Amino acid sequence: MGEAAATTPAWIQLGYLVAAVCFILALKALSSPRTARVGNLIGAAGATLAVLLTFVAARPQHLWAILGAIALGAVAGVVAARRVVMTAMPQLVAIFNGVGGAAAALVALIEVGELGSTGTAARIATAFTVLVGAVSFSGSAVTFGKLQALLPGRPIVVPQVRYVYGGALVVTLAAAVVLILTGSTIVGVILAVLALGVGVLLVLPVGGADVPIVISLLNAFTGLSVAASGYLLGNTLLLVAGTLVGAAGSLLTRLMAQAMGRRVTTILFGALLGTSTQGRTVESTRPVKSAGPDDIAVLLGYARRVVVVPGYGLAVAQAQHALKELADALAARGIEVVYAIHPVAGRMPGHMNVLLAEANVPYEQLAEMDAVNPEFPATDVALVVGANDVVNPAARKPFGSPIAGMPILDVDQAKAVVFLKRSMRPGFAGIENDLLYNPKTTLLFGDAKESLTKLVAALKAV
Repeated sequence: MGEAAATTPAWIQLGYLVAAVCFILALKALSSPRTARVGNLIGAAGATLAVLLTFVAARPQHLWAILGAIALGAVAGVVAARRVVMTAMPQLVAIFNGVGGAAAALVALIEVGELGSTGTAARIATAFTVLVGAVSFSGSAVTFGKLQALLPGRPIVVPQVRYVYGGALVVTLAAAVVLILTGSTIVGVILAVLALGVGVLLVLPVGGADVPIVISLLNAFTGLSVAASGYLLGNTLLLVAGTLVGAAGSLLTRLMAQAMGRRVTTILFGALLGTSTQGRTVESTRPVKSAGPDDIAVLLGYARRVVVVPGYGLAVAQAQHALKELADALAARGIEVVYAIHPVAGRMPGHMNVLLAEANVPYEQLAEMDAVNPEFPATDVALVVGANDVVNPAARKPFGSPIAGMPILDVDQAKAVVFLKRSMRPGFAGIENDLLYNPKTTLLFGDAKESLTKLVAALKAV
């Protein structure tokens, strides 16, 4: 490793430094919707520079095969990025993250055969990369399946899961120790297979509402495995990039867990302890108050302040432009309009910010949960469009609910609530929303885009 760094020309090492700085600047820019696009471009430029410098420094054999693989991956990435809808962004992140973990594990497996009499530190890095990379890959595949509805969103607990999972974990760690002691390629392959199983067992018991947090955690796992592979290969840039991803993923996991009122250990191991992270998906027969677009348009038209709460249903219906049109119609009547954004609205942080930015909603109108909650009592109408769990008062209960303790938007404190829903089906957590049965709540059933379009027409007629 030291020899590899020593034989790398100084100008290439300087280029690696520039690429690393690009990665850091990209992360900084991605922290704000205003600069996120520039941040993406800076990060992409740094990654391109890193790849080009690696080719110049390593002068790899089988050049055409490598270029062909890069071209194939680039085409797949561009097609996936262009075709994916906003609602499928979390699962796209999951699958891309899983591929990164698999790549790190494969690189480590290739290096196993070249360990020879290499020091213990290199063997530990190899075992760590194989283990964590494989767990990240299989775990990400399960999260993709849950979000894509290929697997049930509810927790899936295999029989005798404590013994199965505990035994698998012990055997996997034992295989990692044997790999460190022997440096055997066969043991490395066995470790990878066992780690794939551990990743599946780790994520299956997680309920659908908590899957986005697990995606972030697995992203941190991938970053750590990449950092370890960078140490193994003596590549400083890979070490830096992996560390940045690991650190960012860890911080995001912590912030998301706090936003959901969760502990990461509870999410990952709650089902193993006999608790569930998701309720039963059952539609209620309790009576609710509903109205048509004309009645709700009157309610909105005579308000002074309206707080809009967008959610996953808005993204599914691609109704952001219709919502912006309604907000403009309200503003034209002198009504103050604010968008209340929950930290994990749409299942991922920043999801709603991006969705509303597509409709040219001014960033100044977006208010975070902590800022907008104290203002709900002075709000005439709270308009909930597609959100569900993030406004459910059941979260305020200390226990007994899958979302107990989750911070929510205090929509029920507004003077009146208008709830746009397609049906009475529960949200992602699989439980009833008590807000629907609040006397102040009026429901408008239908597709969000169609309902908002009708509301705009009715409002202009008021």
